[in-house]
Amino acid sequence: MSYIRNRFNTPATEPVVKYTSSLPFDKRLYRHDIAGSIAHTRMLAKQGIIPQQDADTIIKNLTGIASEIEQGKFEFKAELEDIHMAIEARLFELTGEVAGKLHTARSRNDQVALDMRLFAKEAISETLAQLRHLQQSLVELAEGNKDVVMPGYTHLQPAQPVLLAHHLLAYFEMFQRDAERFGDALKRTDVMPLGSGALAGVAYDIDRDFIARELGFSQISQNSMDAVSDRDFVIEYLAAASICMMHLSRLAEEIIIWSSSEFDFIELDDAYATGSSIMPQKKNSDVAELARGRVGRIYGNLIALLTTMKALPLSYNRDLQEDKEGLFDSVDTLLSSLEVFSGMISSLKIKGGNMERAASRDYILATDLADYLVSRGEIFRSAHGITARLVSYAAEKGKALNQLSLSEYKRFSPLFNENTLTISKSSSVAARNITGGTAPQQVKKAIDRAKKMIGESNKGVS
Repeated sequence: MSYIRNRFNTPATEPVVKYTSSLPFDKRLYRHDIAGSIAHTRMLAKQGIIPQQDADTIIKNLTGIASEIEQGKFEFKAELEDIHMAIEARLFELTGEVAGKLHTARSRNDQVALDMRLFAKEAISETLAQLRHLQQSLVELAEGNKDVVMPGYTHLQPAQPVLLAHHLLAYFEMFQRDAERFGDALKRTDVMPLGSGALAGVAYDIDRDFIARELGFSQISQNSMDAVSDRDFVIEYLAAASICMMHLSRLAEEIIIWSSSEFDFIELDDAYATGSSIMPQKKNSDVAELARGRVGRIYGNLIALLTTMKALPLSYNRDLQEDKEGLFDSVDTLLSSLEVFSGMISSLKIKGGNMERAASRDYILATDLADYLVSRGEIFRSAHGITARLVSYAAEKGKALNQLSLSEYKRFSPLFNENTLTISKSSSVAARNITGGTAPQQVKKAIDRAKKMIGESNKGVS
C-alpha cells in the first residue's frame, strides 16, 4: 500500500523492501488477521462508525480472500511489507475505496498484537492436546508393563530396584507440569489488545468488549502502550516450550541408552528408527536424537526474544517484528516432537527380562540390607558402614550378595539372620509403599490418578 510512504519523496530501495518485509513468514497469520478484521468490521458497523452495507461488503470480501489463500490462488506480492498489508491491498482490489474504512480506529500495532495473541492461544491449545496424547502413551506403556522391575539409577549407576511403570510415570509428572505451565500462560495470552491503536488508544466510540466476545477473549488489555509493545506472552510460550523440550530431551536420552546393545532394555519400532548408509546391521534411534538436538533451537529462540526485548523503550518498535519466526519455529518444533514421541512410546517393545536381570546385578540391594539392620535395632549410619564393608568383601570375592552365606553375613553383623537371605528386588520394591514410592500398590494408584487426570483434561477440566 503506497499510503504508508506518503510522507516520503523517494521510494524504498529493493534491498530495504526485502530487509523490512515480514511477509515470507507472517503470512501464516492470515486466518488470525482476517478473523480480527471481520470482528473489527462488525464492531465498527454496530457502533455506527461505518455503514452496515459497507461492513457487509468488507466482510464478504475478507472471507473470499481467506478462500483464495487456502486454495493457493492468492498472490503474495513481495513489495507489500506484511500479511496485514497484503490482505488489505487485495481488499482494495476487490472492494474499491470502501476497503479504506476497515482500518478506522485501528493501527497495525494493535492489529499485529491481536494476530499474535490469537496465534499463541491456538498454539497453546494444540500443545496441550499433544501433551495429553504423550501422557496417554506413557500411562498405557506403564500399565501394560506394571510388573516389570528394572534398575533405578543415580549418576547413571544402578542404585535401587524400581518398577518400570514408576520410571515412566516420572515423565508423566514432568509433562503434567508442562501442561500446567502452558495452561497458566494461556491466562495471560487471553487478553484482547485491539483498540489500543498505535499506542494511545483511539478517538472513536468503539466497543472493545464486543470484539473480545467475537474473538473468544476473556479480557481486554488495560493499558494501550503496554498492549502494543507487550510480548511477554510469546516469551512465556517459549519458556514453557524450552522446559517441555528439555523433558523430551531427557526422555530421548533414556530411549537412546535403553535401545543400545549394552543396555538392550527396549526395541524401537522400525517406523521410529533409521539405518546406516554403510553398516547394514544398524538400527539407529534418530528420532530421539533429533529431539535431543532440537531442544537447542527452542532455547535459542527464547534467548533471542529476551535479548530483543531487554532494552526496548515504550511503546512499539520495529524490533518486535523479530517475535514471529522464533515463535513459529518453536511451535512447529515442539508440536512435531510431541506428536512423534507419542507414537514412538506407544510402539516401544519392552524387554522386561533384560531389565529384570539388570536389576539383579551390581549389589543393587545394598540399601535394603542397611534398612534391614536398622529394623533389627542398628543405627542407620552404622548400618550403612556395615553394608558398605559387606559389599566390598563380596566384590573382592567375586560374589553377588545372594551368593554369600549366612555365616559370611554374620562376620559383619550378628543382626543378620536367615531372613537376610530372603531380601530380593521384589521385596525391595514392595517395601517402598508410601505415596510417591515404587511399590506396586502405589504405582497402581499413580496410574489410576494419571488416567483420571487425562480423562478430566479431555473433558475440558483443568
